[in-house]
Amino acid sequence: MPSRSIQSWFDEYGESHRNPTNKLIHWICVPTIFFCVIGLLGSIPPHEIPYVGKVPWAKLVIGITLTFFYLPRSLTLMIGMALWSCFCLWLAGYIDTHAPWPLWAICTVLFVLAWIGQFYGHRIEGKKPSFLKDLQFLLIGPAWLMGFIFRRLRVPY
Repeated sequence: MPSRSIQSWFDEYGESHRNPTNKLIHWICVPTIFFCVIGLLGSIPPHEIPYVGKVPWAKLVIGITLTFFYLPRSLTLMIGMALWSCFCLWLAGYIDTHAPWPLWAICTVLFVLAWIGQFYGHRIEGKKPSFLKDLQFLLIGPAWLMGFIFRRLRVPY
C-alpha cells in the first residue's frame, strides 16, 4: 500500500499548476504526451514472454502501470486511467493503419511539441515541473486531470 494518499499527491502536484494558462496547457499537453508514449510503445515490435506469447509493449507497460501504480492509490482512478489507456491504444491503432506517416513519427513530433508546451506553461507559472522533484509525478499528472473530471462528475476517488 502506498504511503501517500492520492489526494496528497494531487495537492503537491497542484502547487505548481495554479496559473490558468499553465492549467490549460496541461489539459492539452498531458493527454497528448500520455497518448504519444502509448503510440511510441505500440510502434515497438511485441515482446516474447515464455508460455504467454507475443505481448505488445504498450499493453505490457499499461498493465504494469495500472496494476502497480494507479490501483494501490485509487481503484476509481485506475479504472479511469484504464479507459483512457484503451482509448489511446485504439487511437494509436487507427492512426497506424490510416495515417500517411508512421505512428512513431507522428507521436515523436507531437511528444516534442507537447513537452515544449509543458515547459512554456511552467515558465508562465514560474515554477519547475513536479517531475523534476519526483519522477512519479509523470504518472500523477494524467491522474490529476482525471481527478478533475471525476470531481466534476461527482465520482469519488
